[in-house]
Amino acid sequence: MIYDLAIIGGGPAGVTAAIYGARKALKTLLLTKDFFGQVGKASLVENYPGFPKITGLELMKKFKEHLKKFSLPLKEGIDVDSIRKEKNVFEIKTAKNEVFTARAVIVCAGRYPRPLKVPGETEFLGKGVSICATCDAPLFKGKTVAVVGGGNAGLQAVLELADYAKKVYILEIGPKLIADEINQERAQKNKKVEIILKAKTLEIKGKNRVESLVYQDLAGNKTKELKVDGVFIEAGYVATSDFLKGLVDFNSKGEVVIDPKTGQTRTPGLFAAGDATDTKYKQIIIAAGEGAKAALSAYEHLQT
Repeated sequence: MIYDLAIIGGGPAGVTAAIYGARKALKTLLLTKDFFGQVGKASLVENYPGFPKITGLELMKKFKEHLKKFSLPLKEGIDVDSIRKEKNVFEIKTAKNEVFTARAVIVCAGRYPRPLKVPGETEFLGKGVSICATCDAPLFKGKTVAVVGGGNAGLQAVLELADYAKKVYILEIGPKLIADEINQERAQKNKKVEIILKAKTLEIKGKNRVESLVYQDLAGNKTKELKVDGVFIEAGYVATSDFLKGLVDFNSKGEVVIDPKTGQTRTPGLFAAGDATDTKYKQIIIAAGEGAKAALSAYEHLQT
């Protein structure tokens, strides 16, 4: 079957695009690894209109419930390996060698956690190293942990971990935290939290599990070691875009360059929306809006 529109990604951008595609009566297919993604890891969302306070997981459940009101095929557990275009039809190949075809595609693949690339990070993943505070915070009740990264994701992880751990360090490589002021204030007021600035993580050490974190104090140019039971990595994100090579342009961050008016990439019929693009602000509501814009643009494209 050749679909009118295939959407890759089940986050806010992808779900919104699918809803708009269905409402335009397009034969729409949504391919996604899951409906969890970055938003699902957020312990608290307070800036999405209509929901003054909601967890990221609850918000994504509502997105999915809304989507299921439309009769369109949803394929979960999908990792897209490559896309190619031939005779105005896109062929989408998955990691399991499944192939789907569509006349237009919207990529809403989001981002994945940026690795630290330090010794011990890979070895202790699941053994004290985590990339999801929402998932793993209860496992560190009464323990000492470190969070690497002073952005909003890092501060949210710190605040969630503080409900369980006896001590939470937050390490930021820069001279100041870069999270929203409200999150900074909450962290600074929490007696369990200790903020360490100008700290470059060098190594995660241990035997069978994490036992310590080694960092360079950039202010004094000294190497220091923290005794910790866990390390949560929140050092930013990388756009999921490798499978688009040859079809789109990338900026210096590896993000997909789009026309800000339409979401169109340099390949006609291939659109992108959400955090994998070069859109300046990475916010849930903006991703949803970009998904709607891309879907309407794809509809117009298909009419011509």
